[in-house]
Amino acid sequence: MDQIQHNFINVQGLNLHVAETGTGPNTVVFLHGFPEIWYSWRHQMVAVAKAGFRAIAPDYRGYGLSDPPPQPEKASYKDVIADLLAIFDALGLSKVFLIAKDFGIRSAYLFALLHPERVSGIITLGMPLIPTGPSRFKSLPKGCYISRWQEPGRAEADFGRLDAKTVVRNIYILFSRSDVPIAAENQEIMDLVDASTPLPPWFTEEDLATYGALYEKSGFQTALKVPYRSVDENFNIAEPIVKVPALCIIGDKDFALKFPGREEYIRSGKVKDFVPDLEILHLPEGTHFVQEQFPEQVNQLFLAFLNKHV
Repeated sequence: MDQIQHNFINVQGLNLHVAETGTGPNTVVFLHGFPEIWYSWRHQMVAVAKAGFRAIAPDYRGYGLSDPPPQPEKASYKDVIADLLAIFDALGLSKVFLIAKDFGIRSAYLFALLHPERVSGIITLGMPLIPTGPSRFKSLPKGCYISRWQEPGRAEADFGRLDAKTVVRNIYILFSRSDVPIAAENQEIMDLVDASTPLPPWFTEEDLATYGALYEKSGFQTALKVPYRSVDENFNIAEPIVKVPALCIIGDKDFALKFPGREEYIRSGKVKDFVPDLEILHLPEGTHFVQEQFPEQVNQLFLAFLNKHV
């Protein structure tokens, strides 16, 4: 980890944190999800750098070491896309590979649709491109974590009972399971994890301490707005077809596969209507955090794709 450098780029008055390693002619940009930050790509950044690529992992505004926006309640995916473009311009990156997971997947595909000339290829973990719309999460039960966290104030009150480290711990445990986290009517999402439940074996106390310290700094206000309260944000893209090469690595025990219609959308091949040049690979024991759970396998798959498309 010592070889990873940390810099800040000023974008619209905000200092955005960018972790970086490697000096190769081709650049790989890693886009995190929630409850993650740049650190979730620690294994992959080192691996691609050793293979001759430049690796960059930003913290979105309001996440990790990046400054929060002045009005977190107004944060949006449009901000994420604009920030990425500004970071690439500041670093002199004319074209990049994007690697993403969780809500970073939507950010990666939106960037590729809006700025196709800047993207060489896309790798996603867990899900390929999923078209968005007002009904995207309407079929979820009221107790689902997404439904709960979309309610202004509810997650803030739930998280506020605990320190940031415990919140991250609980979410990592919940998201490592194969079932969608759903609370009963008289429960909150944080109540779904008992204090005695161990961390996943691939996630250490040191890892948790790193996440906890960064969320102590950033808080969760921006993170609840993007992604959970911004899911209906519309970019009005007339032809949402991504034409660059793409790879999706799916952990078959990822709870997100159980969202209504997800698995059928993937297995039916419907996804190729939107990403024609897409390859899908499965890791049978993989969970939502497959890149941290099986770093060596994931790194090999990443490098095979990257080397094929440089």
